[in-house]
Amino acid sequence: MLNVEQKLEVLQSYPQLQRKDVSLGRVNFHYEDSAYEKKIVAFHIHPNGNGYIYAGLLPHYETDDKGFVNIRDYSEADLRTLLDETIKAMSTNPNAVEFKEPEQAKAAPTLPTTSAGGGIWIDEDGHTLTLKYEDDMWYVYSGLHLDMAFETRSEAGEYLKDEGFKPQAQA
Repeated sequence: MLNVEQKLEVLQSYPQLQRKDVSLGRVNFHYEDSAYEKKIVAFHIHPNGNGYIYAGLLPHYETDDKGFVNIRDYSEADLRTLLDETIKAMSTNPNAVEFKEPEQAKAAPTLPTTSAGGGIWIDEDGHTLTLKYEDDMWYVYSGLHLDMAFETRSEAGEYLKDEGFKPQAQA
């Protein structure tokens, strides 16, 4: 089993992956040249050594419902094999339709104006996450980066509370 430093070293050896630090010391790695909407290759690489690699396009891996494989007990060889296969699979999409992202889609997420419970959440160290409702989903953002997505407000709230966040008091 690799420790977190060894896993990060392996991930950082792939020049096509961009490191994105997220909340609570966790790290994601994105593949910006992905032929799919999916860009996250490594998800929540945690200081305790846990983490996930996207394998949703690979039929011979057992994944969770979001297409990720837990890599807690992976060897370096196994991790490199999975990363190589994932990047290769994400590099071409035979069903792709050329799409240009509108400029306004690149803007920072805005807070919802409903009283449905979105807004800024803060932990005791001052880290903030933004909870936003759009397209019938609840999204948790760390800055401009998507951290998590949920189908219900209660799932999102549970996640934020489990991670040590509380709603920021409104002015």
